[in-house]
Amino acid sequence: MDQNNLLEVRDLRVTFRIDKKTTFEAVKGISFDVPRNSTVALVGESGSGKSVSSLGVMGLLPPDNTIIDPASSIMFGGRNLLKLSVAERREMCGKDISMIFQEPMSSLNPVFTVGFQIAEVLRQHMGMNRKQARARTLALLDEVGIPDPASKIDAYPSQMSGGQQQRVMIAMAIACEPKLLIADEPTTALDVTIQKQIMDLIAALQKKHQMSVLFITHDLGLVGEIADHVIVMRHGEVRETGPVRQVFDAPKDTYTQALLHCRPSLDERPWRLPVIADYMDGKAGPGVVTKQRTRGYLPEDEPVLVVNNLSKSFYFREGLFGKREFQAVKDVSFTLPRGKTLGVVGESGSGKTTVGLTLLRLHQATGGTALFHGKDLISMPAKEYLPYKRRIQIIFQNPYASLNPRFTVGQILLEPMRIHSIGANDKERIAKAYWLLDKVGLPEHAFHRYPHEFSGGQRQRIAIARCLTMQPEILVCDESVSALDVSVQAQVLNLLQDLQDEFGLSYIFISHDLSVVKYIADQVMVMHKGQVVEMADSDELYRNPVHPYTRTLLSAIPKGVQN
Repeated sequence: MDQNNLLEVRDLRVTFRIDKKTTFEAVKGISFDVPRNSTVALVGESGSGKSVSSLGVMGLLPPDNTIIDPASSIMFGGRNLLKLSVAERREMCGKDISMIFQEPMSSLNPVFTVGFQIAEVLRQHMGMNRKQARARTLALLDEVGIPDPASKIDAYPSQMSGGQQQRVMIAMAIACEPKLLIADEPTTALDVTIQKQIMDLIAALQKKHQMSVLFITHDLGLVGEIADHVIVMRHGEVRETGPVRQVFDAPKDTYTQALLHCRPSLDERPWRLPVIADYMDGKAGPGVVTKQRTRGYLPEDEPVLVVNNLSKSFYFREGLFGKREFQAVKDVSFTLPRGKTLGVVGESGSGKTTVGLTLLRLHQATGGTALFHGKDLISMPAKEYLPYKRRIQIIFQNPYASLNPRFTVGQILLEPMRIHSIGANDKERIAKAYWLLDKVGLPEHAFHRYPHEFSGGQRQRIAIARCLTMQPEILVCDESVSALDVSVQAQVLNLLQDLQDEFGLSYIFISHDLSVVKYIADQVMVMHKGQVVEMADSDELYRNPVHPYTRTLLSAIPKGVQN
């Protein structure tokens, strides 16, 4: 083993047993190194094998249905991890190797305080008593930037924001000062500003503790800011590897080129975003000229929705008889023309989702008006509002949670049409369902399948098709592409643009991803603490941001490799 390397993976092959007769090879003989005191990024789309590889290093793959090739080796500190006993592996992977998982709320135990969970690691691996472990936990919470550690140490995960939960996970991971830290998509669902804070924190901790970091992500823009080396994976194989600047400046593999260019750019707005298949087929890439799309509101645009002073407050009980008001949305006003997109950006808690849910009357507004073709949606009686429900639809963030797992795709599409009496009979409705599946790029046989049989991007297409059954005029897209791989994200954004071009749909596009908003929005509304702090046409806002908060958001966008 090379003394300059902390970890050496050689010919790693991982196969899963699906049933008695079927197996699936998830990792196909990959090899890579993690040098000492460096950050290596493992990059690829969902299903590329990157998380399986990291779980193989940690020894967290399910033993009952996992087959690791006997010829494979994972060398760490001169020892082959695959040859260790379960007890030896547990001791090493708790102390010398640690991992930050993608979803902190699923990884933290909701019934224990965060202090107890961090202290448990210290007692288990460092032999500390309760007093020593608590003192060390306070120091760790302070080190990872948790405000007021003395009070937060006794908080439960549900009492903390997503960014704070991820900081707790980092504190737990570095508690024993590991030599190797594995970070599996630790910032995917976080706002850009929180994402930047977490990235800066990991980089600072890596330098302070002289750790090596294996950073797993699908976002190459993020990689350019933190990594020294890059390993690009696809379909369980390594496609390209090298120093980050070399890979970014002169990617050799077509797939690497595709990953770098599928993500929307702040510098240009192609008519259609390229996807992985375009690069593999030679339809996109260096030398291929693409038509650009212009954005912005025009004086002659016909308003579909005019919102004035929209407000929403939530009330919480305080003491025996008192109550406390929380203003989630404060006097928000905007205009949405036909066939245009309003981007709504801001951090978590800024009120952007509350605006969307209030417009759909899923929250009851506490003030303001929302004039839809001159009719106020906020004040009209429930019975009068019923016909308007079908004309304003919402695509939720999580397609895994928003589709009924007991319904086939056909049932999911037919149900709203039956409720709203769309179509003369089931024959017409079924024909329309098949037409919609074709529109969103899904095959006919999807009609008879269940949501769990589809990928995340395909489920989001099903959710879009369900909205279209209502023949809506406005779609509220609530973080509808935030959790998708860059190529799948590009496919869904292209689909939304095609539908807007064909049917004249208007979108309220809520997102914390400012690159995506720049690509798809005509006008951008920036929200902070429930208020609109800036609004302008997208090109103007990104070129000349006026409000300090807008400038802070834009400065947090990952820029890739810097000169």
